[in-house]
Amino acid sequence: MRFTAALPVLVLYTAAFTQSAPRLPSQPEPTSVTVPVTLDHNRVLIDVGLTLPDGSTRQVRGWVDNGNPDLCLSRRVATLVGLSVACDDRSCSAAPPQEIAIGGMKISLKEIKEAIIPLKPPSAAVVMDPGMPSEINIPATVLRSYAVLVNFPDRQFTIARPGQLRFNGVQAKAIVNSQNGLVQIPGKIGNEKYNLALDLGSSISFLSDDLFGKLAGTHADWPHMTGAVGPANMWGLDDEPKWKLMRVDRMGYGPLFLSDVAVADFPPDRFALFEKRAGVPTSGLLGAEALLNYRIGIDYAHSTVYFDIGRLFNFPDFDVVGLILRPEDNGGFTILGVADYDGKPSVPQGSDGVQPGDHLVAVGGIPVPGSTLGQVWSMLGGSPGQERVLTVERAGQKFTVVAKVQHFLGDVQQEKQPKKSPKKK
Repeated sequence: MRFTAALPVLVLYTAAFTQSAPRLPSQPEPTSVTVPVTLDHNRVLIDVGLTLPDGSTRQVRGWVDNGNPDLCLSRRVATLVGLSVACDDRSCSAAPPQEIAIGGMKISLKEIKEAIIPLKPPSAAVVMDPGMPSEINIPATVLRSYAVLVNFPDRQFTIARPGQLRFNGVQAKAIVNSQNGLVQIPGKIGNEKYNLALDLGSSISFLSDDLFGKLAGTHADWPHMTGAVGPANMWGLDDEPKWKLMRVDRMGYGPLFLSDVAVADFPPDRFALFEKRAGVPTSGLLGAEALLNYRIGIDYAHSTVYFDIGRLFNFPDFDVVGLILRPEDNGGFTILGVADYDGKPSVPQGSDGVQPGDHLVAVGGIPVPGSTLGQVWSMLGGSPGQERVLTVERAGQKFTVVAKVQHFLGDVQQEKQPKKSPKKK
């Protein structure tokens, strides 16, 4: 009876306390956030927040990919957020999630109609692409609704609502495709003017096959080579051992004058799709490798790009062992080929060396399976002349090959300097 009599009093007390308790003001959603960046093979990686069906959140690695209009997800992410995935014989797709979060700021995906998902079983699709640690990209079609700043020197990425980000540096009027957010900037090589895309999602710059061939024929003194080594080893495509590379002596890009720009020959079939997406005549793209000293701001609302120099440093981008690699779904790396150096294979080949189809198991005793492509290329880099002990597997048998780091694509000015004659004793 005493418990029953006290119950109304307890209820009234609790209600009165609830009514009198102060309510904490809700925090306003940020209009601009800056998050740390991991650079992997010149690709900008950040943490991205996902909301799961049960209301919980999960952090995954995202790739800032302003040169790609398509939203791509790993199969694992699609499963985590509960997407209904449909597949054909080439790829899978699904209606995308409504939003993601970057640094606590909600980023809308409502304008995206379809997310592309690799055609792989969920157990083999933890990432979007082999050798890349990302599970989702942030494409141009999403970024165009914001203002962004990619700060390479300080390893930071900023995304903001339009008008909420202050830019520094010299500016260039850009051509922004209103349908997909792809950016073109007028450039100049020699006396010729060209449009070149700004593609910070690409680890290397590309020129169309016509322009590449024209420049290579006119400037035979510019350093050139065959074989996609270092940052040019994009994905491990079958034709990468045959890719042609060259250093352009001087290139105008908006207000910038860049020297010794490493470029690859854009395969014609892929260039046709690239130009169609651009929506305007274009001659290639400038990738991240050429802009690692800059803070690049993209003001999509005003079709303006800002370049703020952050440091002066010549990256030893092509001081590497001359392998061309393909990252595999199982975390391993297949050797596709070997680049020549001074007219000879840069890595020993044959029965006592490497052969296409061999698997790279370790570099200097450090296992490479499970590493990213960028991490493996860090292992293969160094000062020219240094040796790297490669552990290679062929037909189930492991053996070692000693290879030297070579100075591929020496900068143009070095190539122009005459070789000094030895002093007479």
